[in-house]
Amino acid sequence: MDKNNNKAWLYLLPAMIFLGVFMVYPLFDVMIYSVEEGYNSASQTYFGIGSYNYNYVLRDPYFLQALKNTFILVVITVPLSTAIALLISVGLNSIEKLRDFFQTVFFLPYVTNTLAVGLVFMILFKKTPYSDGFANLLITAVGGTAVDFIDGPYWAKMFVMCFYTVWVVLPFKILILTSALASVNPDYYKAARVDGTSRLRIFTRITLPMISPMIFYLVITGFIGAFKAYSDVVAIFGTDLNAAGMNTIVGYVYDMLYGDSGGYPSFAAAAALILFAIVLTITCINLLISEKNTHYA
Repeated sequence: MDKNNNKAWLYLLPAMIFLGVFMVYPLFDVMIYSVEEGYNSASQTYFGIGSYNYNYVLRDPYFLQALKNTFILVVITVPLSTAIALLISVGLNSIEKLRDFFQTVFFLPYVTNTLAVGLVFMILFKKTPYSDGFANLLITAVGGTAVDFIDGPYWAKMFVMCFYTVWVVLPFKILILTSALASVNPDYYKAARVDGTSRLRIFTRITLPMISPMIFYLVITGFIGAFKAYSDVVAIFGTDLNAAGMNTIVGYVYDMLYGDSGGYPSFAAAAALILFAIVLTITCINLLISEKNTHYA
């Protein structure tokens, strides 16, 4: 038994070393940076240890704006994208002959570069001296007033950001949910039809409970992914996200390291750990909820 245990630990050693070097050590390093007050990256010196970096970040209006944007993005896009993906997956599951074809079509945006998709969205919504954008052409065609979605009001820019995020994450969620639906035992449906159960009751009493593990998996990963949003925001609104009022927490961390506000690794580390704490808390809450509401066949 001891030899088997030693051999198992030996097999795990490369992975443990990799995780230790690239995940555990950087996390502790960030924790140290976050409490070093007045850290100078050039001289590698600091004048004290305390909570000043956290106090500064939590009072910084740019961080508060980034926090607000990120939470709005998370609250809107995660439930909405999951619900839309579920509806599309249920529809695809009922089409047997063309199911694989439509799955491929819906999955195409997922393999497309996010920056490229973001640029396309910017072209669709951005007003220029020569055109109001395709979206505004549709709005004016039905009698509405053109809106500057990229440089205009906050709600318009947030609409584009949420629309883009939902569009980008839908393919992956559709793929996962269609696979989950295909794995449900058809005998359950046959028995329900024999009893004369309605389609709505079959969906709520059989389908949803059977695929609930995948739904909660998508919700948890969706929250984590939305909290890490940055590159797609840059593709739509440019690199000066603070001026556009559309920065995210990850964007704030990047700005503190390399942007116009760069050179403040201690502030960046504090913001990164705040983000880590938020994501960890929400993930734990989701896991606790999923344990009580998830059905495992």
